[in-house]
Amino acid sequence: MARRKTSKEDVLFYSDSSIDSNSLHDLLIHSASQHGLDVNTSPPTTTPGKSRSFKSLSSGDLSSSSSGHQRKDKPEKGSKKRNSRSKSRDRGDSTTLTTTEEKKKSKKGQKREKAKQQKLSKSRPKFNSHVLSDDEIDDATSSSEVVMLREQLKTLSTELVSLRTALVMKTANGLTNSNSQSDLQPLNQPDFSEADSIIQERRDDSNSSSENQNTKNRKFTQKFTASMIATTSPKDLEDLIHLCGPLTEDSIIKTLQHRWDSGCPYTKIGPILLSMNAYKGDPHAMDNALLQPADHNPYLLNIVKEAVRLQTETGYSQAMVLSGESGSGKTHSSMLLLRQLYDLAGGGPGTDGFKHVSAAVTVLRSLGSAATLQNSESTRMGYYTEIHVSEGVIFRSKIHCYFIDHSRITQTSPNEKGYHIFYEMLAGLTPDERVKLHLQGYSAHNLNCLNHLLAMDTDADSQKFKAWKNSLSVLGIPFSDVMRILAAVLLLSNIEFMESSDLELDIRGNNEIKAVAALLGVSGVSLYRGLTTKTRCVRGQIFKTLADAATANATRDSVAKALYCRTVSAIARKANSVRRPGSNSGHSSSSDDVHHSDQQSCKQPSPATSKLSVNHSSAASTLGGSLGDGVISIVDMFGFENNQSNQFEQLCINLCAETLQHYYNTHVFKSTQECCREEGIPFEIDIEYQDSTPVIELISAPLTGIFYHMDKESANLENKRSSASFAQNITAQHEHSLRFYNPEDKGTYGFGIKHYSGNVVYDATHMVDRNRDLMADDIMSIFQKQNCNFGFATHLFLNDLKGQGSSPPQGNLHRIYPTSSLHTDHSGKDGVKRTFSQDFQSRIDNLLKTLMHSKPHFIRCIRPNHHESATQFDLAVVRQQIRALQVLETVHLMAGGYPQKMRFKSFNHRYKFLSVHKRLRRSEEKAIEDTKGILDSFLKAMDESKLPYASTNWALGKRHIFLSEGARQCLEQLRHQRREEAATVIQANVRRMICLKQWPSLRRSLEQKNRVRTQNNVQSNRKSPMYQEIERHRKRGQESEACDIKTIQQTCYLYGLDMDNPPPLPSSRPYTVSGNSKMGFPQTRIMKHNFPEGHGDVVLKKGDTVQVIGVSPRRGHLMVDYNDNVLHVPYQLTELKLQTSPRSRYVTGVEI
Repeated sequence: MARRKTSKEDVLFYSDSSIDSNSLHDLLIHSASQHGLDVNTSPPTTTPGKSRSFKSLSSGDLSSSSSGHQRKDKPEKGSKKRNSRSKSRDRGDSTTLTTTEEKKKSKKGQKREKAKQQKLSKSRPKFNSHVLSDDEIDDATSSSEVVMLREQLKTLSTELVSLRTALVMKTANGLTNSNSQSDLQPLNQPDFSEADSIIQERRDDSNSSSENQNTKNRKFTQKFTASMIATTSPKDLEDLIHLCGPLTEDSIIKTLQHRWDSGCPYTKIGPILLSMNAYKGDPHAMDNALLQPADHNPYLLNIVKEAVRLQTETGYSQAMVLSGESGSGKTHSSMLLLRQLYDLAGGGPGTDGFKHVSAAVTVLRSLGSAATLQNSESTRMGYYTEIHVSEGVIFRSKIHCYFIDHSRITQTSPNEKGYHIFYEMLAGLTPDERVKLHLQGYSAHNLNCLNHLLAMDTDADSQKFKAWKNSLSVLGIPFSDVMRILAAVLLLSNIEFMESSDLELDIRGNNEIKAVAALLGVSGVSLYRGLTTKTRCVRGQIFKTLADAATANATRDSVAKALYCRTVSAIARKANSVRRPGSNSGHSSSSDDVHHSDQQSCKQPSPATSKLSVNHSSAASTLGGSLGDGVISIVDMFGFENNQSNQFEQLCINLCAETLQHYYNTHVFKSTQECCREEGIPFEIDIEYQDSTPVIELISAPLTGIFYHMDKESANLENKRSSASFAQNITAQHEHSLRFYNPEDKGTYGFGIKHYSGNVVYDATHMVDRNRDLMADDIMSIFQKQNCNFGFATHLFLNDLKGQGSSPPQGNLHRIYPTSSLHTDHSGKDGVKRTFSQDFQSRIDNLLKTLMHSKPHFIRCIRPNHHESATQFDLAVVRQQIRALQVLETVHLMAGGYPQKMRFKSFNHRYKFLSVHKRLRRSEEKAIEDTKGILDSFLKAMDESKLPYASTNWALGKRHIFLSEGARQCLEQLRHQRREEAATVIQANVRRMICLKQWPSLRRSLEQKNRVRTQNNVQSNRKSPMYQEIERHRKRGQESEACDIKTIQQTCYLYGLDMDNPPPLPSSRPYTVSGNSKMGFPQTRIMKHNFPEGHGDVVLKKGDTVQVIGVSPRRGHLMVDYNDNVLHVPYQLTELKLQTSPRSRYVTGVEI
């Protein structure tokens, strides 16, 4: 184990003017003098303009650590004299400062010290401490007293380290009053209220041996070193492990608030990322998340890069786990992760694979999101997204849904809304589509399943519905089939059965029941009979009775839930059925395609629903596949909820949140401590975290849990007092449990559970009914093929209807929402049907087993306020979430413990760049020696580099090397620096070799160009006056027509031209221009010069009249008829012949 010491230039506190050594010295003298400590010394001198950091005061204590490493700083000015005096004292020289000259020098030195102290005292903070007199300071100038004072100063500085460490540890263990809701205290003035008690304990232990004392000091120093790392300011602090000063909740919250105010909602805790919901206020923020490029969010991009790198190098599956309460931004972050993952390994957003998965996410999000009291975009379904990767390339994606909130389909709580798709379709359907779906005249105000009291944004809903419709077509799912099901669910809520004096039940909503029957493809009579008839099987005999109004209404709700939930399941299976999304770009035009692919996809194992997936997700290292084949998953499950009325859905949601919190605790805290103990590494940091195991056992224990008693009551279908019996049983069972309590205002059936994020009171009134999750075969039989002509509706119940065949109802019960592994009824012991809680527990357990075979990357999400405001930072809300997510404990572990471990071979392979290759043995027997050599080279490199100081601790175990997070970051930074330097050297040498190889041919080409240029210069000097005049004329024209760059750009913009790619030159025009007239051919022209001019014979002389018959194919030439021969004469050598008439002058030629 080794440590690097912070330098004296490091800043200790957040304040602009940090506490210097003189102030600390005065504080120590004041605290020690009250307990009788003999501290008769002067403050240590400092160089003007500089202040010693706290670490420089305790350098003597830090250097006593056998495993420590520190950079040797240069001695300060004025210390040579003290060093020489101490050396002379060690040599036995007893006569010092005896001569007159030495006395004079000492007096001058004292005067200088006094002047310096007076200057520094003006800028340092004042303390009510004992100030030494001038005589006492003068008496302290002898050599023996100087040495003694230095030793006392070391002791006092060590005590201050111990004092601050004890305060931090007490704060971490909850011994301080952390429940205060007052404003945050400034971090630059730490609280030393317990200084007296700590120093008194240190004085009582002063009689102990020096060895034990050094060991104790070393332990305190090792615990506190990680919290002493210097930074510039809170808003610039990206990683909380580098937080300076004591690690407390207030310091963490202040850092998060500074970063929030500066527009950066992301903060790291080593490899863990804290994400605060930014609340952009854009209604299309969720839709735009998949459109943002990868470099838009570098913090999430780093997590994706690390996951892809580890999966490619090791073949081990990776999992990006998002956790936090409802409204903390988990779904938005998961979409950003998905987009960035496809940008890195999927080919970008233009590929068919990304378009497919993006369409699936858009469709499922509208079907599974709703507005609640806590979150206007609350996701009521959990998502486990699997991205299958082979050799770093995505080839398949699957989305597994965890649907819980079924009751929201038929009714909504006050101040909440139903699922988004209902409002979007009512706002986006055309009039013709409304007529086909029997929805003309209906809106959110006259549909009972929707809440009409809340405001709605119809424009935004209409745009979202268009995007949803397009996404549905991308998946190949018929739009009309899905709309018929959703319209039937909406209209079913307006059907109500009432008791009557006749045998039949009265019905309110005759038009609605006819419309629902038409939409589902059944007759109105069969639908009415299925809702109002109840079939029972008693001792093998079938009995049919009329149901009462309550039972009929319950059957109506079960049909609506079954239609909606099974439609969502069918869409999810269809989205997952394409093995290679890029290979299927066609669209399905009929529901038969959906049915066929749906049945095929059901046979595939699912990690979220099948136990076969536990081994499937463990990558190639366990299944023998090729290296690099595995899964990168995104876990976006339910967030913790505590509403005004907490029902069965909230109990399941909070159980899922507790399970993920238990997974986090196991991976971060428990496994780290156990691994250190197994390999003999002393784990000196005592971290107390809240274990979620008692709450999980309270809810889901096999024979005593709440779900067990709920399942027992659910088995008795005839018991009308099941809720009361259930509440009494769980109260009697768990009344002595520490996590179970009876609330004062619990109502008729209520109980409370102490969760990791707070106490929640649950209402058990409807828990048993919702846990049964059953529907009778009376209503299901109407969807048989002979009774229903709507194929998609028949397909939704196909697996349940297979066992029934064409026979009439037999009194069986079926699940409303069977999972992919539970399409038929399964019975347990004593004939008890499987309940919703049993299915949910099995799916959560399988998910947890799958995650246990993956390398997790945690993203802890926090909501800054409860009002979804982009400017409000609520301290109480953030503090509660930080405690629930155990951020402080995580920072303590990452800063002072050993959260990172690597096998020696892996460590040597990754960081071999830091050592000389010749010194590495490269064998498993010598792996530890190679590791030590790399660490030695690392320390030397850190001393020579300009990297900032950090706490670099490590320890060598039996099979692993344990690293602090600071050490890992320094190793990675130095490795990256070495690799860049090596890459630069390699590139330079390769370019040099390429240039040397190409130089002969390049030299020949350059020589040839020089020869050609020389010849052209000679020829240009020999040009005739005619051509020189032509060139001068051309240059004058170019200069006169020269334009600035702005004019050129504006012209190109107006005419649609591209400056980089100019249009081709036009062909020569078949005329010439004279004045404002176009002159055709033939023309009569006069020669201005001889042609040709040079060494040849002159054919045409200056002043000759020639006949021009047309434009020459040579650019800039005219065709001249001369003695029945055609000559190509330059245009500049001729001019039009002017003929004078009695009235005006005109040119000869044909005017066009």
